[in-house]
Amino acid sequence: MKIDAPWLSDAPLAAIFAAFQSAGYRAYLVGGAVRNAVLGEVTGDLDLATDATPYQMAALAKAAGMKAIPTGIDHGTMTLVTDGVSFEITTFRRDVTTDGRHATVAFTSDIVEDARRRDFTINALYAGPDGGVIDPLGGLPDALARRVRFIEDAESRIREDYLRILRFFRFHAQYGGDGGIDADGLAAVADNLEGLDRLARERIGAEMLRILGAPNPAPAIAAMAQVGALARVLPGAQQTALAPLIHLEGEVQAPPDAIRRLAALGGAAPRDALRLSNADSAKLDLLRSAIGDMTSAGALGHKNGAAAARDIILLRAAVLEQPFDIAALEVANTGAKAFFPVTAADLMPDYLGAALGARLKMLEERWIASGFALSKGDLLKEGI
Repeated sequence: MKIDAPWLSDAPLAAIFAAFQSAGYRAYLVGGAVRNAVLGEVTGDLDLATDATPYQMAALAKAAGMKAIPTGIDHGTMTLVTDGVSFEITTFRRDVTTDGRHATVAFTSDIVEDARRRDFTINALYAGPDGGVIDPLGGLPDALARRVRFIEDAESRIREDYLRILRFFRFHAQYGGDGGIDADGLAAVADNLEGLDRLARERIGAEMLRILGAPNPAPAIAAMAQVGALARVLPGAQQTALAPLIHLEGEVQAPPDAIRRLAALGGAAPRDALRLSNADSAKLDLLRSAIGDMTSAGALGHKNGAAAARDIILLRAAVLEQPFDIAALEVANTGAKAFFPVTAADLMPDYLGAALGARLKMLEERWIASGFALSKGDLLKEGI
């Protein structure tokens, strides 16, 4: 099979391939770029693997007039820059030792050894300059079937890096097909859940947000709940509202949002459990606190903006199992655009200090309750 991607013929990539070939080395695109091209998905970074060592890469780059940056030389990674475009290129490697988080590696000239140290068969695909796919471990049939499967022994791959437990669910959420989650992989995950306790919370949180940001993570999250992985990383979380939420997102064409979906899962202390950023924590707190209150759609839009109001309305329907009223979104949008016509200066000097703040708040609530219809004059009338 050959991949057919427009970027394959781009001049900077062609120059990289030519530089390695002229120096007598092999270089291949590897991993996500090849996988996504096979699947017809959007391609991100173009990473390469080679039988050249980092020092050999530095020499061939110099000969070709390229810049070489030793971004991870101990692990065999160099960044080569040509025509202003950067390519991360890593020497073929094999694992010498692993501890569940990090690996000690040795360089090799064997592409099969390099493939075996990767996580899933769909990520062990390589492609040369002509787009021809090299498949050392049977990943191509898995990719075409959208089947996420650990390379060789699932338990061994997990114990090399326990983050692969969460990556297993993420790749299923992102690339998995209708055939369901791989049973052997799921069993190996269930047998190694304690390894998650060895991971930094930041790494867990990053993977969870990637899972929840997939187009439809509900089946993957359900599988996590089934084997106990969800409770391990986010104690108290419940996945029952996630699928209804995703269905409603589709109805209103709301783009995937990991924090909105995290709010649907609930759970105790997600900020600490997942080491969320301050911005993500603030957004999550807002969404979770507003699910059960009685704030109207118009008030939600006015106080929080249209996007946050939409998220809260969707969450209320999914979490509280309420009928979804799409008209509420229009009301929220109206509230988001409405401008409260009364200012503090309009009430002074009759009201000062705490009394001024209380009066402004009361008038704003009356204005919101009117559907934003009361004018400034109406609000400033005596008795209002």
